[in-house]
Amino acid sequence: MTDTPKKGWFSRLSEGLSRSSKQMTEQVVATFVKEPLSEAALEGLEEHLLESDLGPAAADRIVARFRDLRFGKSTDEREVKIALAEAVAAELRPNQATFDPLGQGIKPFVVLFVGVNGSGKTTTLGKIAADLTGKGAKVMIVACDTFRAAAREQLKVWAERAGADFESRRDGADPAGLAFDAYTKARAEGYDVVLIDTAGRLQNKQALMDELLKIVRVLKKIDPEAPHETLLVLDATVGRNALAQEQIFGRAAYVSGVVMTKLDGTARGGVLVPVANASDAPIKLIGVGEGIEDLQPFDADAFARSLVGLED
Repeated sequence: MTDTPKKGWFSRLSEGLSRSSKQMTEQVVATFVKEPLSEAALEGLEEHLLESDLGPAAADRIVARFRDLRFGKSTDEREVKIALAEAVAAELRPNQATFDPLGQGIKPFVVLFVGVNGSGKTTTLGKIAADLTGKGAKVMIVACDTFRAAAREQLKVWAERAGADFESRRDGADPAGLAFDAYTKARAEGYDVVLIDTAGRLQNKQALMDELLKIVRVLKKIDPEAPHETLLVLDATVGRNALAQEQIFGRAAYVSGVVMTKLDGTARGGVLVPVANASDAPIKLIGVGEGIEDLQPFDADAFARSLVGLED
């Protein structure tokens, strides 16, 4: 995404995660500053981590790291925050990766967007389109959620705003047929990137999941490697439900990257940790606001520092 946001990304990330950082760190810091390390303090730490949705496995590992640190009576607030940030970052670094559709040597590079309705999927696609056209790329947006007129209208607005071309069809049209025709056109007309939106799906909507798999199959008829990226967009405000969604889509949709949105709207930004731990696909982008510049590459260290309230 853009390298020159209007306001420093770390500042915006810290502001977005302020609710999470306040909840997770206040009691943890107070506990370890007041008294030397104790088993009671470690139990309290684990409880606070679980309340922040970091998950039991990550909580156990972070507590183990704190046990080895041997905090003393002179420990200050910043020292505790640094230790907590490093422990969280260690959980996330193995699951950090880059989203770079213009740097893969593939043209057009096809990105499929999946996720449930309301996750921020369409907005994320629009922000990515705006970033890519801003870099001079020729971008096509394809509205394969043919079941909801509102979704197509929202995507059309984003396409116009981004200066991207837009492909859609009438209500109820075959999404796979649209994907096939749009990709064929994009190859013939020299597009750099094709961004394909899909209908929101839940585990109890098997027909819609089947439709998603059909889209993947028809794209592969044109290029066996397509789609070249499948991004699962998750909403951080749903907490642990985001983990369940990742598991469902990860099994069925060949997800290659995760985008976590709405981190500014939740007191449980820590849910990114169990999602990263459980997912076979890495975290690639995170969002903390409505602006184009509020969607940025995932940086485990910056995220962890913001999550615990450390200044840059």
